[in-house]
Amino acid sequence: MKTFIHHDFPKLERIDSNEARLYQTQSGLNYPSVTSVLSILNKQHIAAWRARVGEEEANRISSRASSRGTSMHSLCEEYLLTGQEPVMESEIPFLKKPGAEMFKSIQEHLDKIDMIHALESSLYSNHLKVAGTVDCIGEYEGRLSVIDFKTSSRMKSRDDIHSYFYQTSAYAVAFEELTGIPVDRLVIIMAVEDEAPLIFKEKRDDWIGGFIQTRKEFHIKTGY
Repeated sequence: MKTFIHHDFPKLERIDSNEARLYQTQSGLNYPSVTSVLSILNKQHIAAWRARVGEEEANRISSRASSRGTSMHSLCEEYLLTGQEPVMESEIPFLKKPGAEMFKSIQEHLDKIDMIHALESSLYSNHLKVAGTVDCIGEYEGRLSVIDFKTSSRMKSRDDIHSYFYQTSAYAVAFEELTGIPVDRLVIIMAVEDEAPLIFKEKRDDWIGGFIQTRKEFHIKTGY
């Protein structure tokens, strides 16, 4: 069983608007989600991709990826919480859940996580003026880290996933702001379809500047 360090994280109320997903803090402040802020980095790329493959195919691929990612995240959370093998079958007998194979591919890396401070926990930062839900904050290979679980249909390099490092660096700042505990390492555990998983380890301070710049650009575009 994993060891959990409990914190009194705030409850955030989700508010959907046309411009962004917002979270209302206990003090009544409305902050955009970290993922909404980072979405501006990929809007042009996504629009071009949808135009290239067609709306119907784009919707099919996006739906499959979303289902697979949500399923894998649920399996990871269940495994870390209970220490037991999660149920891999879906409601249809003998049919595996969409993210089951990807979960199995990263399971050995989940075994390297312990001393968990946050698991699917709500965080916010008054400094960055953002909020969101972090996958995991705990010790990975004995070092406190913000840990994010990702899925991909293809192999990716460090240069392909700058937004993941921005995302986790923002959660590191929010966690320190709420608890007083600094976290200087970011870990991305990426399950890749039909391939071995990818593990990326980075320093928070190498990426938080990029997030702050993106946050400023988001404010200019949306007013939030």
